[in-house]
Amino acid sequence: MKKLILSTLMAGALVMGTQAQDDFNKWSIDINGGFNKAMAPMTPGYHSQVIGLGHGDLGVRYMFNEKFGTKLDFGLGSFSNAADNPEFSTNYYRLNLQGVANLGRIMNWETFTQRVNLLGHFGAGIGQVTPQENEWADFKDNTYNFIAGFTGQVKLGERVSLNGDISTIINGRQNVAFDGASSIGMGDAGYYGANAVWWTGTLGLSFYLGSKSTHADWYIRENKYATKEELANQIGEIRDMLKDSDGDGVPDYLDKEPNTPAGARVDSHGRTLDSDGDGIPDHLDKCPFVPGPASLDGCPPPDTVEEVDYLLKAINDGYVNVYYAFDSAKPLGYSASSISYVANFLKRNPGVSVELKGYADELGPEDYNMKLSERRAKAVYDVMVASGIDASRLSYKGYGEDTSVDKRSADARQLARRVSFEVR
Repeated sequence: MKKLILSTLMAGALVMGTQAQDDFNKWSIDINGGFNKAMAPMTPGYHSQVIGLGHGDLGVRYMFNEKFGTKLDFGLGSFSNAADNPEFSTNYYRLNLQGVANLGRIMNWETFTQRVNLLGHFGAGIGQVTPQENEWADFKDNTYNFIAGFTGQVKLGERVSLNGDISTIINGRQNVAFDGASSIGMGDAGYYGANAVWWTGTLGLSFYLGSKSTHADWYIRENKYATKEELANQIGEIRDMLKDSDGDGVPDYLDKEPNTPAGARVDSHGRTLDSDGDGIPDHLDKCPFVPGPASLDGCPPPDTVEEVDYLLKAINDGYVNVYYAFDSAKPLGYSASSISYVANFLKRNPGVSVELKGYADELGPEDYNMKLSERRAKAVYDVMVASGIDASRLSYKGYGEDTSVDKRSADARQLARRVSFEVR
């Protein structure tokens, strides 16, 4: 019983520890600047710089949790010609809505580092490419685009991190080459599909907003569990609750009679039993199920009652039972006196035999409860044989669920988890 209660309380404490509200900031502002490269389309003979300095972007990001989020970002810059190539200069901008995946948390990078992280992002948006020179100078080429990339992070503090991003952008419906010297989709050909490719590589900073101590980028879900010290304190408190000061098998926090005398027979609430109501507790009553005066130690005068009749009636009418904890086939400690009582009855009356009848409550599968009820009856059988009762005088059987009690009531279900006796 104590093990069952201890396990239940410890599980409850851990579950409560994991149900706190989100303990991290969700908003950030991302500022980056760096390089770009126009890949295609380019007019034959024109080439862009291998790594052209001239790109910047500003983003606002929101994380739904520590693994996934979204961001809206604006980027702008210009492409220019490589050395010893025909000159050109083309301005551009883009506006994108993207989904963000915190790959470091998804892949559990915290197992080897808590200062380096990786984000992935993908989305779509609109943009404009405006050549400043050549045939299509000042033509405002409106496009749609797709963007995908990776952002490496180095944590500088709880409010800021260093970013390094590489992104590939694909423009759709672009009409002119990046150099502005030729058309790729004007006239009868109409608009082309996603036919322009460029990329950016930037460095920057993320500034974290909010009142929490850390941001979703760096939040580790396991931190919501209790620390070793907190868990040790919780276990200590639970152990204190489960102390059984009077040794009656019922923990103090459930015991409604915490000073029960040693050896007393008690109910599930730790209260001393007086089964026959004669004012003498069962542990002091030599005839606990037959009323009698204190002068005869609770037994009736020998010439006024047939003991077998009274004891048999008490047993067969269900006043003597062995009780069990939930899903257990081990008798509860306070039930040992019931086994002793029936064993003593058999020893004093060698001409009778007893059937042990096991029951279970209605929780759980029916076939499982049938087997559990039989294991309970077999457990009492084994104790009685070990106490000296001939096995030929005993039989046992599992009767499965006791449906006579209200299964919504915990106390009623306790009464159902039992082994009863039938004298034959």
